[in-house]
Amino acid sequence: MISTTRNELNGSLKKYFGFDGFKGEQESIIQNVLEGKNTFVIMPTGGGKSLCYQLPALLSEGTAIIVSPLIALMKNQVDAIRHVSDSDDIAHFLNSSLTKTEIKKVKEDIQDGKTKLLYVAPESLTKQENIDFLTGVEISFFAIDEAHCISEWGHDFRPEYRRLREIFEKISNVPIIALTATATPKVQHDIQKNLNMLDATVFKMSFNRENLFYEVRPKRDVEKDIIRFIKERPGKSGIIYCLSRKKVEEIAELLQVNDINALPYHAGLESNVRAKHQDMFLMEEVEVIVATIAFGMGIDKPDVRFVIHHDIPKSLESYYQETGRAGRDGGEGVCLTFYSYKDIEKLEKFLHGKPISEQEVGRQLLHEIVSYAETSVCRRKYILHYFGEVYDDSKCNCMCDNCKNPREEFEGKDDVALFLEAVDFLKETQKAKYVCNFLAGKETSEIKSYKHNQAPLFGKGKSQDYNHWNAVARQILVRGLLTKEIESYGTLKITKEGRDFMSNPSSFKLLKEHDYSAEIDEPIIINQKGGGASVDDNLFQMLVDLRKKISKDKNIPPFVIFQEPSLNDMAIQYPISEEELTNIQGVGQGKATRYGRPFIDLIKRYVDENEIDRPQDFVVKSVVNKSGLKVHIIQNVDRKMPLDVIASSQGKELADVIAEIEAIVSSGTKINIDYYINDVLDEDDQEDIYEYFLEAETDSLKEAHEEFEGDYDEDQLRLMRIKFMSEMAN
Repeated sequence: MISTTRNELNGSLKKYFGFDGFKGEQESIIQNVLEGKNTFVIMPTGGGKSLCYQLPALLSEGTAIIVSPLIALMKNQVDAIRHVSDSDDIAHFLNSSLTKTEIKKVKEDIQDGKTKLLYVAPESLTKQENIDFLTGVEISFFAIDEAHCISEWGHDFRPEYRRLREIFEKISNVPIIALTATATPKVQHDIQKNLNMLDATVFKMSFNRENLFYEVRPKRDVEKDIIRFIKERPGKSGIIYCLSRKKVEEIAELLQVNDINALPYHAGLESNVRAKHQDMFLMEEVEVIVATIAFGMGIDKPDVRFVIHHDIPKSLESYYQETGRAGRDGGEGVCLTFYSYKDIEKLEKFLHGKPISEQEVGRQLLHEIVSYAETSVCRRKYILHYFGEVYDDSKCNCMCDNCKNPREEFEGKDDVALFLEAVDFLKETQKAKYVCNFLAGKETSEIKSYKHNQAPLFGKGKSQDYNHWNAVARQILVRGLLTKEIESYGTLKITKEGRDFMSNPSSFKLLKEHDYSAEIDEPIIINQKGGGASVDDNLFQMLVDLRKKISKDKNIPPFVIFQEPSLNDMAIQYPISEEELTNIQGVGQGKATRYGRPFIDLIKRYVDENEIDRPQDFVVKSVVNKSGLKVHIIQNVDRKMPLDVIASSQGKELADVIAEIEAIVSSGTKINIDYYINDVLDEDDQEDIYEYFLEAETDSLKEAHEEFEGDYDEDQLRLMRIKFMSEMAN
């Protein structure tokens, strides 16, 4: 225990780190550690967590043991501490990257009292030889960085972290400081209980990062969106997160081809290459890092101006921590996430084969991130509610897409009352999904097993669908009328406020939620000022009318000429030449030549009459091997090779090859896959589907599937749509 005055503490801060004053509660935290008390710190990324154990370590007798999860993070922290000292011996790390000679040097410096901070991986700490060594030296305290790794409810659970307490007890009976940037109340309790430090003084800062702008977009044309976004921020640093190493490599290569200074970072790279790429990013030799989630944990780069999630993370904690790497200096920080429910389905597949309890936890965490992505309430309010913080969304100042472009409100008093009544009727034993299905009148196997399909309340809300009731559930949770029982993986409970509302229902405004299930959504692009620029509705309607006229003249369905996403893109880009038209989504040279002239003339006239300032020409260059795949497919189709064989030869799924052929055909190239279709559909079935598309007003697969009442699967309908479009449109 060290007694130190406020002036002495400020003097030490200035001496070692050059700061004139502490941020937030840093001073109180440091004082608590120096007084020998257990300490628990929950502080958002960028709040200055590291200082809370670094300064007390420098001021204490002995060596502080800092448990850290990543080798790259340790190196970064050790380098930083060495810069504030006149000796490199002041800080060391002990992990698997060191040689025997280097380990010997580290241990000698600790024994000689030169080392104040020793960073160790939990795996290194469990080795008996290291336990024996540390038992024989003076330890000042234990610090656990990224302490959320202890909790199975945390976003980066690591089983070896749960052994830390027993190892600490073997080494020395000294205080513990646990630190994390992300901890829900449940995770916080789990960490304290596991470390046997329920007596710890807890310092919990607000999770609000006022300078961060949060936006979620539907995952369509994502690569073009990302390139446009980055090019409008020349010279600015950013991180793009992807779930797989393969996607990291693909996106990094795509950015490079489009003249963006980017590098990949993932665990599959050689450690020296990873370190080099990380250093180049820190030293501003490269502007963008495309990475898996391992990158950035504890990386102290204050001027990251944007964080893009190409794939949705698997929990809100992950999302919060990763977006938290933007704008740590208090400056601009844009957090752009692309969302598709298909990504969630992939993440759910990863859970298969894991223990049941782990699957339940995983699904609950996924449900939260889906709710965040699809919600229409203030994103900042939603995040802070998740972390147990009440927030007045009027203070968001349009710093999220939902506050900047608010959704339509409607009176929801009756819906809220009905939902609470259903939760109460089900004796507060079910999750939101169950209640939504119950109200919508869906006879799921689970509902049948409880015989709740025979209850008088079953289907009472069937005038609305499942998505509507899910939106109601989300919004009343955020407003505090319901709460989730985490221990039972999300069971809904009615709060006192909810009971009061049931006794005396009053006006309750709800927001219409985003619909990510639709095949086509209004495209959004970023304009030069960074705001949203959407479709020109007047021009779009004129293009639709022109398409209808041409379709009547030629006696073909309108979608054969140009599909709706193409018209949407025209109403954003204003193409006025055949060359520009080929840059429009789904328009190749063949289509531009065959149908383009009247559309180009109409757009040119419209632009001139309305004095439209067109966006700058924007063309995304493809990576060479992508066009190589197109050539490979066309060549092998010409050879009449089965599509599933083409897919397996390229390491792809059949659906991927069908999608590639759809893109080839929609851009105006004729392709004949009759040889394959004849193997999967007989002549009468082909005729039925072909005639359907001939008379249909839309090429929607969903509508086709409903029309045929499920007689044909999605692949069969897609193949026939390709045949139809190739013959009629090209």
